[in-house]
Amino acid sequence: MTEPYIQVIWTDYMKYRAKLRGFDLSQIEHIVKTSNERYFDMTTRRAVIIGRMGDLLVMIPYEADEDSITPITIHATTRQQIRFRLRTGRFVHEQDAYGLL
Repeated sequence: MTEPYIQVIWTDYMKYRAKLRGFDLSQIEHIVKTSNERYFDMTTRRAVIIGRMGDLLVMIPYEADEDSITPITIHATTRQQIRFRLRTGRFVHEQDAYGLL
């Protein structure tokens, strides 16, 4: 599968967090470019991508424009946490967020 062309901008902080947590930047880039599971966090006002790194489910808050995406940080999450955030309204599906902004 060919990944869509979009420039991923790596901040020093994101590189630090990935290294600290033992995550490979190329795997993160693949998730950022291809994951269909995307939400908007109503509390932090950031878009969020969910993806898998092996057995681990990860959440990647990010900022984006037309041709680039900047991952902010990465951390492990669970399906239960995601469902709870959806149920409480903290997360909304990305396509639904635009009417709320």
